[in-house]
Amino acid sequence: MDTEGTYDARGTGAERVPRPAGPPPAAPPPPTYAPQPRRPAADGPGVEEWLRTPRPVREPGVWRYGHVPRPPEKPEGVSDRSLLVGVLISVLSGLLLWSLWRNGYIPYRLVPLKLFTPGDWWYAGTFGGPRTIEGADALTVYEAVLFGLLVYGCGRLGNWSEIFRRHVAGRGQPFLGLATAAGGALAELLVWKDAVPLVRPVLILVASVAGGEIYQSQTVVNVIYALIALGVLWPFARLGRWRELAAARRGRAAAAVPDAPAGPPDAPTPEQWPELREAGMRDAAEALTAEVRTGRMNDVDVARLRHAWSVGRGHPERLAALTEAVLRTGGAAALHPSGARDLARRTVRHDLLTGQVRIGSCTDDPHNPYARRGSGVALEPALLGTSLLAVGPPGAGKSARLVRPVVESLALQALAGRAAVLAVGAGGELGPDDAFDVVVRIGDPASVHDFDLYGGTTDPDEAAGVLAEGLVGDVTHLDSRRAATVLAQLLGPYRAVHGHFPGVPALRELLDGDTAAIDALREALGAGGHQSMLRELEARTRQKGGAGDPGPVLADRIALLDRPAFAPFFATGDQARPFSLRSLEHLPLRVRIDLPERAHAEASRLLTRLVLAQFTAVTAARTDRSLFVCLVLDDATHTVTAETVRGIRRLRSVNAGALLTLRTVDDVPEGLHTALLGAVGCCMAFSGVTTWDGKRFAEVWGKEWVETREVAQHAVFADQPFTRALHGLRKLVTGKVVTRDAVTVRRVERERWSASELAYQVPPGHAVLSVTTVEGEHAPPLLVTLDG
Repeated sequence: MDTEGTYDARGTGAERVPRPAGPPPAAPPPPTYAPQPRRPAADGPGVEEWLRTPRPVREPGVWRYGHVPRPPEKPEGVSDRSLLVGVLISVLSGLLLWSLWRNGYIPYRLVPLKLFTPGDWWYAGTFGGPRTIEGADALTVYEAVLFGLLVYGCGRLGNWSEIFRRHVAGRGQPFLGLATAAGGALAELLVWKDAVPLVRPVLILVASVAGGEIYQSQTVVNVIYALIALGVLWPFARLGRWRELAAARRGRAAAAVPDAPAGPPDAPTPEQWPELREAGMRDAAEALTAEVRTGRMNDVDVARLRHAWSVGRGHPERLAALTEAVLRTGGAAALHPSGARDLARRTVRHDLLTGQVRIGSCTDDPHNPYARRGSGVALEPALLGTSLLAVGPPGAGKSARLVRPVVESLALQALAGRAAVLAVGAGGELGPDDAFDVVVRIGDPASVHDFDLYGGTTDPDEAAGVLAEGLVGDVTHLDSRRAATVLAQLLGPYRAVHGHFPGVPALRELLDGDTAAIDALREALGAGGHQSMLRELEARTRQKGGAGDPGPVLADRIALLDRPAFAPFFATGDQARPFSLRSLEHLPLRVRIDLPERAHAEASRLLTRLVLAQFTAVTAARTDRSLFVCLVLDDATHTVTAETVRGIRRLRSVNAGALLTLRTVDDVPEGLHTALLGAVGCCMAFSGVTTWDGKRFAEVWGKEWVETREVAQHAVFADQPFTRALHGLRKLVTGKVVTRDAVTVRRVERERWSASELAYQVPPGHAVLSVTTVEGEHAPPLLVTLDG
């Protein structure tokens, strides 16, 4: 395969991709330089727009692609009915007060004015009016000021601003502009009809400052009138945002006329590969920019080349080879070993720049924080690196809405050179064959690849430990370390004689203590001079049949694989074609293992335990941990053991993760419930879990402080006869005793999700998900609508 040196940088090559036994296939032709689809998804944007879309950094689990934060939560306000009643009462109260003022029914109304004006302007006495023209003018200005204060006070009292924001400004343009224009026209009518005291006070103030002679010029009078009219309209223009409305109208009109293409911007945009330009690789950046704009690259190509650039940044010679490949083949440089540049079909939304896959959205539920309601929910390697445990009954959607989207996302990231995925489940449920590089169909004679029971190791002790975990790890009364010792006492001598580990029939014979097999192995060891291995075999012979000997249990378990359906599988000789999990150490492979769950359920569980044990052992022993490796078990029933729980806990430190699904937590031994839930960083409870499972999740998610509001009604006892009569009349009309509410607000600690809520309040197609990043950042459990 054409790797352009990218994957060779990790000391591997395309020839290390597992192949079946036989002559090597002919070298494939170089990848064709054909246009690729521009859209990251069937209904998504083009690559250029996809690159420019913002991806703000948010809380763990938030779908970052195009995320828009939710507006701040508004406090609960008064109802529309109360607002309208308040406006009506304030207007009527203002009209009443103004009428009483104008008709002289308010006593001492002129006293404040007389205190600040000469006494000869007024008639004597408290109720004396103006005596001179100056007093009449002062009274006019005084009334205008009081009218303005009255309008302001009524507006505050009636909460006019809130009803304007809610029913006028809240509707947006152009309704806001039209409503304020109508209000401005009404205000102009009232001002010029002298219903609102504004014109005369302004003329009086101008005359007192500039002199009365100023009104001898009609031009000056017209200017003053125009300023008054503009002053009346100015508040309405501010409230209605007339300037913004006009600018928007002009902008739409200008957009209808095509402009000349603008020059290149000063700062390069994302599709112009600024990181390459900053490193001085302008030719490569220009070539890739042309690829993006002409539609010859997709999102996988962009992610793959960005990753190749980051990997080779510290190696000038590899960077030079990558640059040459980009100039020669454009977006087809640094291809995946399979030569694929995309999956044939995508079922969910992916964002390969962030590595996220969208699985749903947060519901508008009181359990969810206000800021998260309505936002997208996504998974990524930073979350899967802490491992994820999903629990739900059959039909809850674990496979279709969680497992398949995650496997599809990891397959795309494998094509980009950033991850490797191993998916284990029933045949055909984890994706089509063309989405994987290796498909192992255990029990199917047509399978191209076999499975290596020993994980590709040559160390008998290591192989025995992993194999013992898979065979008897679920047997609670048997120590897997003793079982590993028994296996090592047989595997080591057999390998010393034959150069490879025994196949299933041979291993079964040795575990059963077959005399002919043991004697033949003993003679071969003696003839070959393997004295240390001979001592191991003799020790096994002496221990056979003793109290607590794990040999019979191991023989019974290995007999599950010694069936006619598995006869062509698990071979270890020269003609073997096994697939080893050690291939995942350096290569971004997409591997699927199909298990015969229907015909051989117990054997499938044994193999699943073996795969889990091998995966934890292989990932922990990796020296190069730059590649994220993920194991996906579509059904982890009876596969989790104490040793694999410890291995899962170590995955986050070696850039690896696991996704396990269970029908119920009781599919794991009771003694491992707490350990398993504590080992994984992400937990997911699907709709339909039992209250027993819900109780365990409630304990994992803990409690939080909430504010409770308790309302108690107390009967009101009247002391006065009139009040008692009113209460009796009210009771006669309503049939209820007069009461008053006593509100108590306090902070209490409650479970985030109780067992009953998880069992009965999670709707179908939903799940409760909590996530943790490898850095330790948490997100609370959220109710998620699954649309994956």
